[in-house]
Amino acid sequence: MTDQILVDWDDNNALLWGHQPLLINHNLHRSPLFSRQALAELIEAYPREHYNLIQTGPRETRRVWREGDFGGLSGLQIIDAIDNGTLWLNLRNVTKVDRRYREVVQQLFSEINGHVPGFGAPEHTAGILISSPKAQVYYHADLPGQGLIQIMGSKRVYLYPTTPPFLTPEHLEDIALFGVEVDMPFESWYDRHAQVYDFKPGQMLHWPLNAPHRVENLDTVNISMTISYTDEQIRRLQMLNFTNGLLRHKFGYRAKSRAISGPSYFAKRVIQRALRNGAWLSKERTRRQSVDFKLDDTKIGSIVDLPKTADAA
Repeated sequence: MTDQILVDWDDNNALLWGHQPLLINHNLHRSPLFSRQALAELIEAYPREHYNLIQTGPRETRRVWREGDFGGLSGLQIIDAIDNGTLWLNLRNVTKVDRRYREVVQQLFSEINGHVPGFGAPEHTAGILISSPKAQVYYHADLPGQGLIQIMGSKRVYLYPTTPPFLTPEHLEDIALFGVEVDMPFESWYDRHAQVYDFKPGQMLHWPLNAPHRVENLDTVNISMTISYTDEQIRRLQMLNFTNGLLRHKFGYRAKSRAISGPSYFAKRVIQRALRNGAWLSKERTRRQSVDFKLDDTKIGSIVDLPKTADAA
């Protein structure tokens, strides 16, 4: 696309970028790439290793977090199932899967770089989220830099401080080690310390690195796009969190240093390279990320439980 994606940019955003939550206007909600038909076609061609289909509990109910599979449904049937369930679909790495979306995201990052001095050209990717009217995303944090772009529907986003008890080094270590962001503990009183945004199409929300957040859909189907980016500092922090978590979980050693330079950091980098593909870690990740349902192809919006495998039992 040739039109500017970001509109009505406030010059103060450049000073606040990365330090405070920012609500920025965009025009991606007008793009035909995000129409129901275009997304249905994208879903039908999507590689299995690049999507997550999650069932959550409706708001104000017990926590539910299950991962599932499309089954034999068409793209439009999958969107209909999301319309009628409590599901959200994350089409991860869409910039690797489809050139059209990659070009859009490349333009977006080029515009950000033009507005924010020193932003540079970090490695980046994006995902498309399609979620049910009453679905939610539980309290969690992300390791890369993040932005959320609203395309269709409305949602409420809660952003929390990046300090204990809301976020601790152990939380980040577990995310880096196991790849599951939503196991972080949450207390209802945290909401008194949150910044809350009612999020509409045509808005993009960017927040400081690792800021915990949760999301509630406001009774409409939602389509959003996430952007993620990693620069050298973020890469080093991810490596540090991974290795500190590995030392704590596998060897019972709590590392005190969180330096991302110097002898301690480089020693941890050697450990990370040696152990990152170990059998223990692979088994732990599989246990936390098992697929246990598929979409029902006879009753759209319902799910069918899959038999438990030996690894998931």
